[in-house]
Amino acid sequence: MPFSFLSRFRIAEGKEATFVTLARQMEALAATEPGTLGYKFYRLDEPGMFAVYESFVDEAADQAHMAYDHNKPLIEQMIACMDGSYTRELLHDLPAIEDK
Repeated sequence: MPFSFLSRFRIAEGKEATFVTLARQMEALAATEPGTLGYKFYRLDEPGMFAVYESFVDEAADQAHMAYDHNKPLIEQMIACMDGSYTRELLHDLPAIEDK
């Protein structure tokens, strides 16, 4: 069963361009990592607000993603762009529909 979630967060004023550059780098790296099913950043309607959709084959693949040496400096730089913390919402697959 996939381990998927949506995280929402605010980026500090004046740091959006830097954040977008870092987010694009992270998207490209995540696409090459084993166990990654989906990884994409979005700008939300509210000014300064962003979200990231992340989906991995399991929770271990998510933990590996955060632990890769190539991601650690990017994650630190992205967090430095944030204004406050983030919220993470786990996403669960819909149950199968049983035929009757």
